[in-house]
Amino acid sequence: MRKRSGIFDGKTVLPVTAASFAMVFLIMSMLLTSFQAVIYGDPNYRFYEKEYEKYKVTEPLAMELEDVMEVTGHMMDYLIGREEELSIVTDVDGQTQDFFNEQDRFHMADVRKLFLGGLKVRNLCAAAALFLIAGLIIAKTDWKRLLPRAYLWALGILLVVILLLAAAFSIDFTRCFTIFHEIFFTNDLWMFNPSKDYMIRMLPEGFFFDMVIRIGMTFVGMLLAVGGLMFGVIRMSRRC
Repeated sequence: MRKRSGIFDGKTVLPVTAASFAMVFLIMSMLLTSFQAVIYGDPNYRFYEKEYEKYKVTEPLAMELEDVMEVTGHMMDYLIGREEELSIVTDVDGQTQDFFNEQDRFHMADVRKLFLGGLKVRNLCAAAALFLIAGLIIAKTDWKRLLPRAYLWALGILLVVILLLAAAFSIDFTRCFTIFHEIFFTNDLWMFNPSKDYMIRMLPEGFFFDMVIRIGMTFVGMLLAVGGLMFGVIRMSRRC
């Protein structure tokens, strides 16, 4: 009896594996890129300004919006490594003083390590994806068929994860936000007291909820764009 050949036969196991890993790495790089795009995509931080107005953060801070934006610019420069010290003197709560306290500095140092580490992981994932894709092309595999199928397979798994996370966050965002911090931070310095910590007054929970939604929308947009590219690859392969 003649064996049926297919995408998962013995001769294509290695190319299929390479294509699958390439698409997983690509999607991971897009996810991490969506964080950077939302957080730093606008050098004027207009999203932040709108959020501050939405949640009226100037009132509990007793600050002018212009001063809050100056603090934001300094904080964001610190997180991406353009500033070495998290310290800025401004008018806050009726006094001219440093906006950030020691707990802020310790916690944001951890956040900076996490963010810059995430960018390094993104770069490695993107490089690995390009390396594997180039290998598939150079090896003259049926990459026009392999890559779209691998992308759909990876998207299917991702969709399940996204639906589970979306359900969890919609049910109890505060609990999910807490679990996130417990996973990625080894201390409790992220637990701020609004009565004495200005930073938590500037960045209320609603701000982070809106940020997560914006990141999710950006990520989905990237997935659809690559999906359109894969559809084009499929059409091109059918013409050959």
